[in-house]
Amino acid sequence: MNGGYGVDNDLRQEVDASVMNLQSSMSRTVTLLFATACGMSVANIYFAQPLLDQLSNEFNIDHSTIGVVITITQIFYGLGLLLLVPLGDLLNQRRLIIGQMLLSTTALVVVSTASFSVVLFTGIALVGLLAVVTQTLVAFAATMASPTERGRVVGIVTSGIVIGILLARTFAGLLTDLTGWRSVYLVSAALTLVMICIFLKVLPKVEREVNSLPYHQLIKSVFALFMQERTLRIRSVLAMLIFADFSILWTPLVLPLSAQPLALSHSVIGTFGLVGVAGALAAAQAGKLADRGYGQRTTGIALVLLLISWLFINYLEQSLLALIVGIVLLDFAVQAVHVTNQTMILPLRTEARSRLTAGYMMFYSIGSAGGSIASTQMYAHFGWGGVCFLGASISTITLIFWATTKRLTKY
Repeated sequence: MNGGYGVDNDLRQEVDASVMNLQSSMSRTVTLLFATACGMSVANIYFAQPLLDQLSNEFNIDHSTIGVVITITQIFYGLGLLLLVPLGDLLNQRRLIIGQMLLSTTALVVVSTASFSVVLFTGIALVGLLAVVTQTLVAFAATMASPTERGRVVGIVTSGIVIGILLARTFAGLLTDLTGWRSVYLVSAALTLVMICIFLKVLPKVEREVNSLPYHQLIKSVFALFMQERTLRIRSVLAMLIFADFSILWTPLVLPLSAQPLALSHSVIGTFGLVGVAGALAAAQAGKLADRGYGQRTTGIALVLLLISWLFINYLEQSLLALIVGIVLLDFAVQAVHVTNQTMILPLRTEARSRLTAGYMMFYSIGSAGGSIASTQMYAHFGWGGVCFLGASISTITLIFWATTKRLTKY
């Protein structure tokens, strides 16, 4: 299968040489900077979740369909994964990262100034499309890290992503209560500009020759990787299912918390994201376990905890403490499996890490989009109990899928 998807030997040797030069430069400070940038970028597509009631009122969109805002973001995030992330295997990753972040700044301004729903949807779509810079950053970090530390680096960087998703709710809730929902996107645009200035000084200037592989063949090769790599197929399905569960909890959560009898403010609702960070941080070391050959064991334990989490989440209306316990368990489980997944797939093809990441994350996006729209529909028709039943069902399916496929891959 060597070179079967369009990367010639000369380019492969050049990539390997670049890796040798970069492996000693991935300091903890740079790793944390990558994690911060990833968290900031991915947060942009989750700001709307705690703002759904505000957007519903301002743009006159019914509660049963307001989840389409999240779905649009995830759909275009998926398109970006397919159309933009693979370019990281061909183009200068430094320029690609900075260019996408500049365009993201423009998209954030469009959302913050939207006066009509069509402008809002257009801006949200662009935000989702360009947020895939996070995956270019993950692939670049994996290339910079040495093989012995790759699991640790990927664990820290991807933890930044999950923490960004969770803190997006806290950030959005606080700013909304203080200065309105539009300020959320304006402040994010300003912070993105600051990060661009930092990256202009920090990101290594690694020059690579542009491959002659046509763009359509590059995109086609993403699908070829699925045909060739069983581990990628299995771990991508797991990603789709766990992030569907993740969205099933977090997308409609603002609706029962802001409604009677709880009637919590957006600031208070946003603090539940801080609770989730504890679970995500606890799971950051899952990459190390995968490096040591315990990836399957870590996955199994995490998926059992994912199922158990819904038993606690179901008691939201009776006990906020039970909800907090459930959130910690769910976010720990999702992050542990996600880090393990990436640690297992990125070494499969060192010269195609961006395409491996793109293919894997497309399934993540499908799961997130499906979970968002399904959960708001369930809440509209069956209340919070229906949401929890859906989440527990997906958790059960995920556990069964892992149990039937765990012997088909290593680790």
